[in-house]
Amino acid sequence: MTKPTRVEINCTTGEQSIIELTDAEIADMATAAQAAQDQQAAAQAEDQAKATAKAALLARLGLTADEFATLL
Repeated sequence: MTKPTRVEINCTTGEQSIIELTDAEIADMATAAQAAQDQQAAAQAEDQAKATAKAALLARLGLTADEFATLL
């Protein structure tokens, strides 16, 4: 399997260089990807918790989401 690459362009000369990523750069990319996935999962869990709390509040008030929106 070939290593991922990056392209560097010298804007002065227009010269393009294709450079293989180092093992450290690949590890950094994997770490960043995992952090992004963790952040997305946390955001989804937070959204779900908010939706659950809102549904519980509406149930205690005896209102539907449409009725609540009308009140606002």
